[in-house]
Amino acid sequence: MHKDPFVFSQLAQFLNRSKFNRIVAKYDGDKYVKSYTCWNQLLTMMFGQLSNRESLRDLIVALEAHAGKVYHLGIGKSVTRSNLSKANEQRDYHIFEEFAFFMIAEARKR
Repeated sequence: MHKDPFVFSQLAQFLNRSKFNRIVAKYDGDKYVKSYTCWNQLLTMMFGQLSNRESLRDLIVALEAHAGKVYHLGIGKSVTRSNLSKANEQRDYHIFEEFAFFMIAEARKR
């Protein structure tokens, strides 16, 4: 049994979750959301970017291939392509833009 944290979850630990939650609250990003939160969406899209996925379908196939590990990656439960598509379409992009600018500023400080 694998006992060490996955590299992706180690990368996610560098993200400032409290700052992200404040930004989500500012834009009401998780309003009326039951399970697939903005944080889950951020981690899903990060996984897609870091694993060089070319489409949402490709990303979902990759996540389904790692279905037993998705929780341990920090993403939560597995997501369907339609739910991810709806989340990308309906959620305010300013949430992720503002968080990206914050993370860039933090990286420049260091």
